[in-house]
Formats: sequence, C-alpha cells, structure tokens
Amino acid sequence: MSALTIVMYHYIRDLARSRYPGLKALTVKAFEGQLDYIIQHYRVCAVQDVVAARRGERRLPPNACLLTFDDGFLDHFTTALPRLLDRGLPASFYPPAVPVEGGRVLDTHKIHFILAACPDRAKLARQLLDMIEGWRGDVALPPTDALWRQHAVGSRFDGPEVVFVKRVLQRGLPTDVRSVLTQRLFEEFVGVDVRAFAQELYMDLEQLRCLRRLGMDVGGHGAEHVWLDALDRRAQDAEISRTLAFLARVHGGVPVDWVMCYPFGSYDETTLELLRSRGCALGLTTRAAVAPDLGRPLELPRLDTNDLPTSATAEPGAWTVEALRGGHG
Repeated sequence: MSALTIVMYHYIRDLARSRYPGLKALTVKAFEGQLDYIIQHYRVCAVQDVVAARRGERRLPPNACLLTFDDGFLDHFTTALPRLLDRGLPASFYPPAVPVEGGRVLDTHKIHFILAACPDRAKLARQLLDMIEGWRGDVALPPTDALWRQHAVGSRFDGPEVVFVKRVLQRGLPTDVRSVLTQRLFEEFVGVDVRAFAQELYMDLEQLRCLRRLGMDVGGHGAEHVWLDALDRRAQDAEISRTLAFLARVHGGVPVDWVMCYPFGSYDETTLELLRSRGCALGLTTRAAVAPDLGRPLELPRLDTNDLPTSATAEPGAWTVEALRGGHG
C-alpha cells in the first residue's frame, strides 16, 4: 500500500493587496509554487481514487497526494480553482453549511480577522482578559490565571497570546459569553457588517455545485463548525444530519462515499460510530502525519500547507522524504 499525503489549505489570497495583510494566509505565489512542487514530487489523486483503494478495488500510485480545502472560502473558487484546473489537478472542498446558506460569519473566522486587524497580540490578549473580568458578576467563569495557564500555550504555528485568544473564544468560555466577546472584538477591530462580510468570505451554493461539475469533490465540514467531541451523542447526530442534508443540496441527492473533514480536527468514538452508520467513507483529521496506509479510513492525518515547500525547485522536504519511505518516519 502506498503512503498517502493529504495537504490542507485554508486562506489563499494576494495578501499585499488585501484589506487584511495580517491574515495568516498562503499567498498566491506561494500556492502556485507549492502546487508545482507537489506535481514534481507526488501523484495527485481524487477522493474517489482513495475510496477505491480503501476497498481494494485499485492501488494508490506511489507517493499519492490528496489536496483538501477547508471552510468554504471564496478564495478557493476565485484563486485556487483556476490554478488547479490549469494544472489538471483534482481536489476536494469542505464547506460548513451555515455560512454558505445562512449568511453568517462563523465565530472562528471572526477570530482570524480580529487577529489580522490587531497586530499587537499581547495587547489583544490583555484586552480579552479585561473583557472576561467584566462578566464575572453574571456568569461563573474559571479564574483568570487558570484560563491563562490552560490556554496560553504555543502551537506549531502560533505563539501563546494568539493561541490564548483562539482557544478562549473557541471553547474556553460558555458559548453565550464567547460569542458576545467575539462579536464585540469583531466590531471594534474589523468593523464590517457581518452579512456583507460573509458574502465576501464564503462560496455560495451555486459555486459549490460548479466545483462538482468541474470534477472536484465537495464533502462535509459540519453545519455550525463546532468541536464535535464537546457534543453529546444526540447533538453530534443532529450536526451530522444537517451536514448530510446540506451535501444533498450541493450534490443534487444523497451523497455516496462522502468524506467528513472534522472541524478543528475534533472527533471521538461516538463521531466515528455515527459516521460509519451514515455511509461516510473517509474522515480527515488535523493530526500532522503521512498516512502509511488506509487502515483507519475515518482518522486520516493531514499536513498543513506550511509543512511543504512553496517552490518547484526546492529540495524534497522532510515530509516528502517520509512519504517516499512509505509514511514510516
């Protein structure tokens, strides 16, 4: 069995001429260079190829690669799609239902643009702590020092202040509190009407259908883009049902051999059980690794775009070398 490298993309845009040059995004030039690097070192597959390989109907090519685009951004249609088509590359796209159909900006994306519009991340973290203090008379909240110790921990790509802002506003506070705080910060730092912003940020239903007509796959990324492992069984089942109903509107019927891309990479055994019962073929995580085989099809690891070079002339990176060894580091 060939190793499978799955690469995930989010924002792709001309940052220098963007209203939000501080956004953590891949530039167009870097995206083009990375696609050319991938062509040089990998064999790009379609989702259907991976599903067929899982069933034993065919073998994946040596150094197989799957390209995945999360969150349903308009960037993917206007910027990524033409460059994929120019190179004859298949890809799969994973939009959450609510922003596409409801005209809402997800809180997690509001957070990204708050951070982009406020370059002083330490100041932003302090402001958030002050705002949290203002809620203590109304809501039971963890002590400030406990919040900081738990959430201000650097990650692979972000420093502790950025991780603190993200984690506290994503899941570290009660839902009502964090939604209000996120909206207030969005109004202060971004200051754009939410509905208008959503139209600029996300693809619409017809664009998703167009992706399919052009040979791309569209899979599930939840309805509300929530942490699935924080939900009980009933809530997870409802979220998956909404995801499938949305995909049926995109596909023009109940999808077969569909793919679930876990929001935030979050899932648990309940998620896996529910997905198996709904005919889900593959599940995509955010665990950074090359899949040595397809033995755990609902828990496939992915690399971030930052894990691969962005030039066709670059020497093979560490992850590429690992893939050539069959995914065994």
